[in-house]
Amino acid sequence: MRSTAKSRSAIFIAHAFALLLPIFGMPAIAAPDNIGQVLKHADQIKLGNNDQFQIELKQLDTQSNQLTAQQRDWLDYLHAWQLGYQGDYPKALTAFNALLARTHDSTVRARARISRLYDQINSSHYEDAFENSSALLDSLPEVEDKNAHFLILISASDLYISAGQYELALRYIDQALAYDSSDSSTCIVMSSKVDVLYRIGKLDAGDPKILAGIDTCQRIGDAVDVDDIHLKLAQAQLDHDDAAGALKLLNAHDAQVVATHSSALTSDFHSVMARAYLRIGDLPQARKFAQSAVDFANKQEYSESVADAYKVLYKIAKRQNDDHDALAYHEKFAAADKGYLNNTSARALAFQVVHQQVLDKKRQIDTLSEQNKMLQLKQQIDEKSTETRGLYVLLLLAGLALVAMWAWRTKRSQIKFQTLARHDGLTGISNRQHFFEAAQDSLRYCAKNARDAVVIAMDLDHFKAINDMHGHAAGDATLKRVVGACKERLHSIDIFGRLGGEEFAILMPDCNAAVATKRADEMRATIAGLSAVANARNDVVVTASFGIAVTSVCGYSLTTLLAHADNALYSAKHAGRNRVVVHRAGADAKQSKPSGGIDVSESTDV
Repeated sequence: MRSTAKSRSAIFIAHAFALLLPIFGMPAIAAPDNIGQVLKHADQIKLGNNDQFQIELKQLDTQSNQLTAQQRDWLDYLHAWQLGYQGDYPKALTAFNALLARTHDSTVRARARISRLYDQINSSHYEDAFENSSALLDSLPEVEDKNAHFLILISASDLYISAGQYELALRYIDQALAYDSSDSSTCIVMSSKVDVLYRIGKLDAGDPKILAGIDTCQRIGDAVDVDDIHLKLAQAQLDHDDAAGALKLLNAHDAQVVATHSSALTSDFHSVMARAYLRIGDLPQARKFAQSAVDFANKQEYSESVADAYKVLYKIAKRQNDDHDALAYHEKFAAADKGYLNNTSARALAFQVVHQQVLDKKRQIDTLSEQNKMLQLKQQIDEKSTETRGLYVLLLLAGLALVAMWAWRTKRSQIKFQTLARHDGLTGISNRQHFFEAAQDSLRYCAKNARDAVVIAMDLDHFKAINDMHGHAAGDATLKRVVGACKERLHSIDIFGRLGGEEFAILMPDCNAAVATKRADEMRATIAGLSAVANARNDVVVTASFGIAVTSVCGYSLTTLLAHADNALYSAKHAGRNRVVVHRAGADAKQSKPSGGIDVSESTDV
């Protein structure tokens, strides 16, 4: 199971800005009795008591005509903060931009810029977020307060976590703690560190540092980060098939999570609870929390929690033989999952683009510096006639060569980024987005020319056991060997894509069911024979199951073909794995024996 991406930023932003209070001199206030005190009190309780915070905002709104210009800026900041906290990121960004355009208060500007960074992440404005973070990091030498240092560094770590740059994220996390080791900062750092450790598969629930971090968060009343840490621990338990343990942990903190009013955290919490209830077979509870995850996701329809929730609802409908709802939920899952993966790719690509822009600016500065040196030399040698002319020509050629080299490097970088955006980094085949685009184009051509086409869904059997028993390195090596074996059986016009994890899809244009079944069975047999490897470290037994859908039965819609191919694959899994099943109209299906021969038999298409 993948780790949550957007919620971490949405959860962190709420608590992070509470740390700015010591920076700007806001003492604790027991009972506010004037506008200034109400503003300060509301700012202090916005996370710990969001219900009372909203009440005080309404009170301040009724007194807006009595506020000074500075107080109105603070009130507008708090309104923009609440919009982002509740998940309405576009409105929050608009409010922050308007505030930054007019306010002259340095305190408001600092807080608004950091708040805006997280809303940019959550609204998928990744290039803006990286540029904003880069500017904040560049300003560090001018920032004297250690708490401000902490906020800038921890915001950078969260941004790099969202882009999958975990080494950079850990570097900034450690730097942040070095600047500020107070309890509140330690709590935030531990929440971020647990997030990274979970993502890279190194989270240990019994780690004394994690347990100490939880105690610190509970001691200072930081419910958000406590719940975020528990969410990661529960996900780790669920990934290790301990659904009961995960539910025990999640149920103990569910009410507290809902009370935070954090839509992203609540959506993630309920999405994981839905998967856990499905794992133990409690379908009513699984359906309840899956729908709640969708509802709490608010406008983030392409978040991972929404994709996982629709997948749970799809599986429930399949178990209950409700084909209509199963297809509808599968389509919603496919759309949400595709959107989430696109956002993930966009974050990684935005990091590369901004990183490249920084390098390009450096090259441009270096080029300008070289050109300035050339001009200085030219002015010096203008006094010598013959020597000056020769050197002038030489300098001109050197300048042209530099420009040509810069243009060549830029073009090469563009080609490299285009390749990275279209291919899976591990296996080298098409990634999910490119597969969908290329397959849809090919299907349109086949439909126009009345040619048959076949979609094959492939999934490696018990792949999680390979990772658990032999490690992720062996799992990655297995995926590469399987892809290599399949590519030997494919034609140049076939489209081969990795949809995620150990799930693959193949589009075979101008191909019928009989030919596709034979070729799929050959791939299945080849994969089953990959275990005979001399190197014991890589001697991993692996098999694969295949589901086939043809246009003559399912039509030329890629979504429908993939859904029926997935259904056939599901039948292959239930029939014993290591086999090929072809989707037929009605309940007829064709499947291959694990031994390699083709056997026509009855198999229910679920």
